[in-house]
Amino acid sequence: MRFTSLILKNLTRRPLRAALTLIALTMAVASVVALRGIANGFTESFTEIYQSHSIDIVVSRQGTADRLSSSVAQEAAGQIEQLEGVAKAAGVLLETLSLEDQQIFGVPTLGIAADSWLRDDFRWIKRRPAEASQSPPPNQLSLGIHLAERSGLSVGQTAMIFEEPYLVAGIFESESVWENGSLVMPLDQLQAISDRTGQVTYINVVLEPTVDGDHARSIVDQIHAIDGRLHAMTTEEFVGTDTRMQLASAMAWMTSIIALAIGAIGTLNTMMTSVLERTREIGVLRAVGWPRGRVIRMIVAESVVLALAASVLGGVLAIVATDTMSRHPAVRGVLVPAIDGGTLLEGTVLAVLIGLLGALLPAKRAASVMPTEALRST
Repeated sequence: MRFTSLILKNLTRRPLRAALTLIALTMAVASVVALRGIANGFTESFTEIYQSHSIDIVVSRQGTADRLSSSVAQEAAGQIEQLEGVAKAAGVLLETLSLEDQQIFGVPTLGIAADSWLRDDFRWIKRRPAEASQSPPPNQLSLGIHLAERSGLSVGQTAMIFEEPYLVAGIFESESVWENGSLVMPLDQLQAISDRTGQVTYINVVLEPTVDGDHARSIVDQIHAIDGRLHAMTTEEFVGTDTRMQLASAMAWMTSIIALAIGAIGTLNTMMTSVLERTREIGVLRAVGWPRGRVIRMIVAESVVLALAASVLGGVLAIVATDTMSRHPAVRGVLVPAIDGGTLLEGTVLAVLIGLLGALLPAKRAASVMPTEALRST
């Protein structure tokens, strides 16, 4: 019998035990891949907010741990826009509101000036014509396409926020899935209800197409010179160093470690039990000339085969599960998993490591079996 055939036969000899181990490993891999995919998707979705508007630099407040709650003077946007190499700049106020009548809570809300170029990057599905005769204009807001579907609101209807009526003035679609699940309000109106007059959360900056890397770094220095409280970063740096992004990644890994530990224990238990039950068989193999190294390779190979099978099944399960969850109305536009080849590779590598760790002790036990003692065992 060939070496590989013997390995497969050993795994199928106890199908129930092998299946239970495979299930444990599959769930561990699926947890890792799904959680990592969700964390990556959260970061990518956040990055898309800036990419959809071609933002090069984001300016927040210096020393703020949670940059999404930072506070910058709105007037700084005009000063930044005057710098050589800056094409345009605009402040954005970020808050979290609720559509009370629709029972939708924790809606990300963007305060953007009514005449801002940032609004031009949205694809407007439907907009209500501006009422020039109304002065001052009524309280109004616009809905991302996913939020409009969840809430059932359409243009011309009224939404209640803090027990005040707000006219739905438009429904838009963005390249950013996160924005598709958000509210957009005129900057001055959001500043008024959040008591942050003259303040924005961050300033989006678009550079001239001719600006190179050195010039961009010079512009960052000039922004810092405007006000020592300003902190300018490239879009990638702003997203990558944000506390929320780092926390999401850390939580994904911590939860994954628990799942991996359970999988490793299950593998160890299965392989150890298998070795104990096959003591006599292993003794026969040693008696007919099998060296210790080959016995160890057999036990390790059995475990690795299970791990590779689990990595495939776990990856498929993670993709199906996260895709199904992302389509649920409650999280559509918020949960956007990004399971790519790198994430699947991480799951495979971790599964193989689990297999190796779970096989080390059983393999050592098998290699230490003396043929004479093994043959006397029952």
